[in-house]
Amino acid sequence: MPFAHTAEAVRAWVDGWTVSRGAAEPVPHAWGFTVDVGAPGHVMRHVLHSADEATVRKVTEHSTAPGIWLKAFVPPERLEPWLAPGWHLAGGAGHLMSAPLPVAHGRDLTGTPDGYRIDTWTRAGVTRVLVRTADGAFAARGQIAVTGLVAVVDQVETDPAHQRRGLGRLVMRNLTAAAAEQGAAKGVLGATPEGRALYETLGWRELAPLTSAVRGPGS
Repeated sequence: MPFAHTAEAVRAWVDGWTVSRGAAEPVPHAWGFTVDVGAPGHVMRHVLHSADEATVRKVTEHSTAPGIWLKAFVPPERLEPWLAPGWHLAGGAGHLMSAPLPVAHGRDLTGTPDGYRIDTWTRAGVTRVLVRTADGAFAARGQIAVTGLVAVVDQVETDPAHQRRGLGRLVMRNLTAAAAEQGAAKGVLGATPEGRALYETLGWRELAPLTSAVRGPGS
């Protein structure tokens, strides 16, 4: 079942992301949500489910400490001129994406390429998949948080030395299978420009552009 509208997907993404990262409960506002993250360089984030110039200007003018992030579902070229002084774009043109999850049928451990091994574990509502070489070196990873019928994919990455070997697809198949086993029926994620191509091959579709901005130090 698809999301009824983008705002519903945004809320689901925020809820799952906070579980995935162990962040604080999202605080709702008329324009979106604020989340205390508490990490160096990422103290908190504002997520605007509907962005316009007046709202972005107000939020960024009142957020003056370094390490505050903003996520808005508009293209970078639209967001950038709305930012208050001291803010800058970060990460390029991202994408909010969604897909129905497969019916639970077990995890695809048999698809692991020769020379690699895969491990999965679940703790505090988050399932993690780790792919390593035969001698234990990091190759790829990802995690997924299930909140009711929705699962949020997060932090999928493949080491550059191990790209183009199907490891990203392997991670995603196992993450979504694990989420389906836990009762999730649809997924949502925030994709980088590089990750979008992988997700599209797996049936994920863009719901909205996703642009990031950050308040820089000493500004």
